[in-house]
Amino acid sequence: MSSAEERVRTLFDVVGLPVGDEELRAIAADYPTLREQANALHRTAADGVVVSVLTPSEFPSAGSARVSSSDAPATTIRDAALSLREGKASAVELVTDVFARIDRLDGQLGAYVSTFRATALEAAARADDELTAGHDRGPLHGIPLAIKDVIATVEAPTRANSRVAPSNWRDDQESTAVARLRDAGAIIVGKTTTSEFGLGLNEPSQGFPTPRNPWDTTRFAGGSSSGNAIAVASGLALGGLASDTGGSIRHPVALNGVTGLKPSFGRVPTGGLVPLARTLDTVGPIARSAWDCALLLQAIAGHDEDDLQSSGQPVPAYLDEMDGSVRGIRIGWPARYFFDAGNVADAVKIGVLEAIGVLREAGATVSEVSLPGADIAKVANHIVLLTEGLAYHRDALISQWAEYGTSLRGLLARGALFAATDYVQAKKIATAFGREVAEAMRGCDVLIVPTMPTGARLIEETDPAMMDRWSRASFTSQWNLIGLPVCALPVGFDGYGMPVSMQIVGRPFDEATVLRLADGFQRVTDFHLATPPEPYS
Repeated sequence: MSSAEERVRTLFDVVGLPVGDEELRAIAADYPTLREQANALHRTAADGVVVSVLTPSEFPSAGSARVSSSDAPATTIRDAALSLREGKASAVELVTDVFARIDRLDGQLGAYVSTFRATALEAAARADDELTAGHDRGPLHGIPLAIKDVIATVEAPTRANSRVAPSNWRDDQESTAVARLRDAGAIIVGKTTTSEFGLGLNEPSQGFPTPRNPWDTTRFAGGSSSGNAIAVASGLALGGLASDTGGSIRHPVALNGVTGLKPSFGRVPTGGLVPLARTLDTVGPIARSAWDCALLLQAIAGHDEDDLQSSGQPVPAYLDEMDGSVRGIRIGWPARYFFDAGNVADAVKIGVLEAIGVLREAGATVSEVSLPGADIAKVANHIVLLTEGLAYHRDALISQWAEYGTSLRGLLARGALFAATDYVQAKKIATAFGREVAEAMRGCDVLIVPTMPTGARLIEETDPAMMDRWSRASFTSQWNLIGLPVCALPVGFDGYGMPVSMQIVGRPFDEATVLRLADGFQRVTDFHLATPPEPYS
């Protein structure tokens, strides 16, 4: 046994994890990299991330964003709501059409773990009766939605795509956000696939469907909210509810070509959410458009007295802010790291720069900003996520190790490789990076960066240990660390025909500006309406 293996075995024995020799060797091989990343936190100045000095670059001209040419543009929630009120469709017809598509396509796509046909059709019939009687609950009334299988619904148990039951969980509960959607008249059609407990890769051995990217089913659909993104991209739901701890909404919406919002931490109550890392977890919407996401956010946002992490910040009328204009919005463009890292594909770089160009032509202003702490903030978020995740799962890992998927248990076990001092320093980095971003945003309202460095990779190219997220540039987890609102939306396609995406990052609790800018972009482009070809291949 090597010295690294002996060290790792000692750490696992302290926690009580029954890790086998083969898995131990794989984890021990990663130990030097993980330790070096943790040590980098401690080398960071205690009073903040060291700020580099750069000469501002002139924003490059990259042309105009290409408009897609979809033969069958997708239906948005906004379209469907209008059709219901104009008598062109009924809620029963909308729900029936969704289930017909699920029956026809989901065997290839793996978006759903369970569907609620009977209760959804009953709810649709009630919605039609209410609308006919003049009892209109708002634009979500009669709209079919999907819920990620880490968020509680009364129709079926929440299994988190695992053979291990969530700790301290009641299957008869309903999440606060889902209850609010029902109050707004939405119809829940089913629960969607997720990475195991929102972290591990989907494994056939767990007995759940394998989610596949509808643009190319040989390619990765992202995680962990893969099922929701697939369902919206393929018309198996008009929108949905998901969670995001390090990018779990934004990663799959980027790879599947739809829109998603990670709200500010505390904006949406997390009651009824299976936790991954409680100081990072957020609940947010996935839909076709920013307008649809704003509508969903309006329904689920707001204080919950039973949720200690729920914010009391006032909830604005988001749709009132979305008049199509982006004039006067100041965009910060962090060219370093987010655009010049070696793993950022040219198609992503070009797509995001073209999108910024479109917004500038529409009246927004653009200036370069510096975020030198972005990479160390990414590392800090990973450490917080894995250590808090291990804390939640520790007892179950000790007693039910073999029931967990190999990917998830390996990731959670890596959380034992970090010390309490690493966790504390990661939280200090959060404070320092928050200050750095606030300073950078003194002269701008939002930041725009890529969502993912590339389009979707082949499924067999995905790393179960996700070590590439430590060693290479990645762009989603920094914002979880400091709790900012972020919208991910499509901006084009790569050379393989796979979607590419950008993120709009806002100030704390300023989802309104983020969504206004995203909506303004989507009013002059139609990437968000593009639909994957059928049959899938």
